[in-house]
Amino acid sequence: MRVTVLDDYQGVVPRLNATRELADMPISLHTLTERLADEDGLIAALQDTDCLVLIRERTRITARVVEALPRLKLIVQTGRLSGCIDLDACSRRGVEVRDGSGNPVAPAELTWALILAASRRLLPYARHLSQGQWQRSSAQIEDERLGRAMHGRTLGVWSLGKIGSRVAAIGRAFGMRVLVHGREQSREAAASAGYEFIAARSEFLAQLDVLTLHLRLGPDTRHLIGADDLAAMRPDALLVNTSRAELLAPGALLDALARGRPGAAALDVFEDEPDGAAPYLNHPAILCTPHLGFVDQDTYEAYFREAFAHVRRFVEGAQGAPGREAGAA
Repeated sequence: MRVTVLDDYQGVVPRLNATRELADMPISLHTLTERLADEDGLIAALQDTDCLVLIRERTRITARVVEALPRLKLIVQTGRLSGCIDLDACSRRGVEVRDGSGNPVAPAELTWALILAASRRLLPYARHLSQGQWQRSSAQIEDERLGRAMHGRTLGVWSLGKIGSRVAAIGRAFGMRVLVHGREQSREAAASAGYEFIAARSEFLAQLDVLTLHLRLGPDTRHLIGADDLAAMRPDALLVNTSRAELLAPGALLDALARGRPGAAALDVFEDEPDGAAPYLNHPAILCTPHLGFVDQDTYEAYFREAFAHVRRFVEGAQGAPGREAGAA
């Protein structure tokens, strides 16, 4: 049985300890390290695949893809199931779909790495140091400005779920005032943790030194944050997004930065990755990272241990039940 892992950009999956889940199984494991954006190319590459393992939602598996793969019996998505798989098409074809669990630790830590790096201007300082310039973060001295510490400043957490709660706790440890905005669940979580909840969006945004987004993406949150919201932020505020790019209206952030509110951004997520990152790269007010929120050793081991356990159980079930239809209970 051929198992294919898509979008293993670093080529690390075959070296994970998690592959032991597949030991002694009649399985051939293949990984594709280059993203196949062309659907025809994707279909051609997966013709011999029985089990497909997705790294989060890097590639969309449309009805056309599902229907064009005669051997496909199982799709496993690492992390929580998202909207990148056409579940109706899988149901029609009898293709089983499984997902895993999330992990709030790595994205919360990355959020703080971005907050600190952007606030202290670490990347431009390091870049200019490599060019022989000491304590310079700008090519023109008249464009120089100092970084700032977080103690005593105000952190805004939009949605206090598992990740947002970790981010807020770290902000409190830094000696920041923590404000929370979101739905009723966030209000209750803020009250339980002793954070101030502000229901009025403009009032919340106007007070922040740092805004960090941790909302789930859905029909009611897609393009939720628009030009008026960003204009309510202060000109020295930092917006950090390690959640979903689609939370912001298309083009709203670049337009807002051009108008000076907020003053800076740090982004780990982009629409239509990886190509969609291009408009934000090399912008003087934006720190960009290539969607690293879940990309670390511990998370990958956990994701693929769970994913390969799904594959193992599926194969064992198929071996133990001759004639069993894929997708049957």
